[in-house]
Formats: sequence, structure tokens, C-alpha cells
Amino acid sequence: MTNQLERRDQVLTAVRNLVHAAALHRELTPAVSEYVRATSLLSVSKLEDWEKTIRDEICLESHFKPKLFPLRSRRLQIPWLDCCNRDGYLRESALRSLNEGAPNEFLFAIVLRRLNDWVPQVRGAAREHVPKIAANTKPEHILEALWTILPHLHTWGRLQGEDLEVLMTLLSVADVPLRLASKLVEATAGPAASILGQAGRKPILDKFLPTISEEAVQPAVRAKAYRSQLEERIVWFEGRKWVWTDVRWCQGRYEPVLGERKIHVYRPFLETLEKAARDNSPVVRRVAGDALVAQLHSIGVDAVPIAEILSGDSYPSVAERGKFVLERVEA
Repeated sequence: MTNQLERRDQVLTAVRNLVHAAALHRELTPAVSEYVRATSLLSVSKLEDWEKTIRDEICLESHFKPKLFPLRSRRLQIPWLDCCNRDGYLRESALRSLNEGAPNEFLFAIVLRRLNDWVPQVRGAAREHVPKIAANTKPEHILEALWTILPHLHTWGRLQGEDLEVLMTLLSVADVPLRLASKLVEATAGPAASILGQAGRKPILDKFLPTISEEAVQPAVRAKAYRSQLEERIVWFEGRKWVWTDVRWCQGRYEPVLGERKIHVYRPFLETLEKAARDNSPVVRRVAGDALVAQLHSIGVDAVPIAEILSGDSYPSVAERGKFVLERVEA
């Protein structure tokens, strides 16, 4: 808690110093450096909360201190700060004036949030300039920003197809695919499986799926990677839609909307299936059982060795799949 309060104080102080320097037409470089240092300590996972904090502080300093801001026209543009400004004109202008890479993942994530901005002109500026900013941004900053944003894409209600395409294109920048695959393997907690699905909108991870399915720490990630290879498609969550069950009584429910893409598989089906059947996690072995049952008609007697492995499993939900296959093959 102490560290969080200290960081908040550092950020607010940096914002105030930068706004004052811009208002008084002072040299901005020291104040910008202070702001970059302060934001580099912030967690991208709390991006929305921090953006609101910064936006409120800008508003407080700008609009409630008239002596400091007698005229808006006299105020210098502060690109990295004004991306959080309440004024849509300043947000748009800030994006159009950025010709350099983001200095840290937090500020890059702030720029990406403008793709979901409530002002259409700001979203347009973001579509145009995000690729240019990303081209000069370190891959690790891009990856950390995407890692936080991808699991929550379904909540970005203003995101259009062209905005999404800009965001997804970032997955192909420089070393991002390799770094993303490594992070998916090493992640011990968090929504890594969801991130794998969202990243699957593009084919950048297809060739890494065999490695991810065998080496990922999280069973859910291994299961997702195995299922994708066995089904030759990858599925992701796009949101929910309302479905009426009884219009007369105004009854209904929200159902998930899923997207999918056919993928290129780099390993034979039976080899992948056997590896999944021998995985340490019952979650993954259950995926193997599902795939075995679904493809039984095309596998034929080759299914017997794998079915025997599954039928002896200590988890009933896995064993019953193996036994089901054995009964069908023998019959």
C-alpha cells in the first residue's frame, strides 16, 4: 500500500510539474523525463484507473487555476501527457504530433487505448499513428501492453474492425511473436490461455503451438494449444449477445460469441494426440479424450493404444472417454 501511495504521489507531482512547465513556456525536457520515470513504475494492469488519475490531475491544474492558464492557446502541447487529456482536440493533436517510440509500456498502452476512444476523430488519429509509434517502440514495451489489453478486448465496445486490425498487426512487429510465445510458456498465473486465443486471430503463433503445448507452465495454456492443433483451428472469445428464450415473458440470457480461424498444423495428429494423452494434467488429458472420440471414425484401430492409456487414467472423466473408444473399436 505504501509503495502504491508513493507511486501515486510521484505521478501526480510529475503531472503537475509538466503542466506548469508547458503553461509557463519553460523547457519541457526535464519535466517530460520526470513524467516518463514516474509512469514507468506503474502497472499496466491498472491502466484505466491510472489514466483517470492522470486525466483528473490535468483537469485540476488546467481548469481550476485560471492564473496559470489565462488562455488555452498559450499552452504548449505535451504529447505523452495529452493522450490522457479530457479534451478530445488535445488527444487527437497529441497523437498526430508523436513521431517517436513510446518510452515505456504504460505510455504505449495509453496510446493503444485511443483505438477505443469515445471521439471518432481520436480513433482515426490512433489508427493512423499507432503503427508509426510502434515501429520505434521496443518490442518488450509492445508485448507488455498487449499482454494486458488482449484479454479485455471484448470490453472495448467502440473498437471497430479497422481499429482491431491495427491492434492485431502489432503482434507481428519485430521480436514480438517469439517474446509472446516465451511469455505464454513461462507464465505461472494470469489469463495466458485467453491471450493465446486472442493472439490466434493472426497466424503468428501457429508454429510455436507444439512447443507451447508441451512446455507451458499453466495446464490451461497447454490444453488450449493441444486443442487448437487437434481441431486444426483456434478459438477466441469475442463477447456476448442477448438471446431471447421466451419473448412473451421477456426472458432471455447472454450467450458467448466465439471467433475462430483455421490453423496450419506442424505435427501429425496421432503424435500430438499421444503427447496430450500423456500430459501431467487431467485438463489436458481430457482434451485428448475429446479429440479421440471426435475423430474415432477417421482414426480407426490406431486409436486403441491411446484409448488404452486414457482408460487407465485415475480421473474418471478421462478414463470414461478411453473406455468409450475401446468399446466402439472392439464392437
